[in-house]
Amino acid sequence: MTFDGRRTRKRRRPHVPTGRSVMKIGILGAGYIGATLARKLSSAGHQVKAANSRGPDTIDADVLATGASAVDAADIAADVDVVVLSIPFNRVPVIASLMSTLPADTVVVNTSNHYPARDERIEAVESGQVESLWVQEQPGRPIVKAWNAIGSGSFATRGAPAANPGRIAIPVAADNPRHRRVGIALFDDTGFDGYDAGTLAESWRQQPGTTCYCTDLTHDEMPAALAAADAARPPKRRDIASAAFAERLDSPTANPTAEDAVRLNRALFM
Repeated sequence: MTFDGRRTRKRRRPHVPTGRSVMKIGILGAGYIGATLARKLSSAGHQVKAANSRGPDTIDADVLATGASAVDAADIAADVDVVVLSIPFNRVPVIASLMSTLPADTVVVNTSNHYPARDERIEAVESGQVESLWVQEQPGRPIVKAWNAIGSGSFATRGAPAANPGRIAIPVAADNPRHRRVGIALFDDTGFDGYDAGTLAESWRQQPGTTCYCTDLTHDEMPAALAAADAARPPKRRDIASAAFAERLDSPTANPTAEDAVRLNRALFM
């Protein structure tokens, strides 16, 4: 059932930049990354709808403040150009059926990462399967791996206009070149440079624990960071970082500041 508007929310009319192509975007998940995506993409003029697992009435008003609408999760993939999955990694199989019947030209983006201590062990991934290839297998359709390699604090606060010196870049990987281009264009709308990181088989280079993961690098710094990734080391670094953040924070659900997150990630990953 779609959101019927029983709870009235006053929304600012989004500004549509001249020359921009307006896209219909469904975002499943309204956590740190999903909420920021909903605000930024609707503010850029896109038609955005957001959903979570608990129902549209539970989505915070600030998520909808720039024009996004709240819908039921079952309706998130209806009549959209792009679906963004911003849910815990181990929940992807649960919603796979929503994705498997989408039109072939609909772009599906996944933002999540595998953290076994938080989610659960997924043996295929723990045995070395690239995370995004495992995700792609669940609905059996192409995906884009994007918005996974930036911390939620940086994503919310460190966006900048295009061509701004020091603008942060984030890798975008997909097997379909058109899907990569869509992802890169949407990155620009959220205040970041999208960096073409190639195919999903190479997307392990942007998984947790790698040099480019949540270290806030520029577009010029990104090639060397991706090249420096060592497939054997990221899982160990990921787990060390998780333990370090857990020790520093008061709550397991709390987020570090952007500055603290980048400082620690650079010390551990670079």
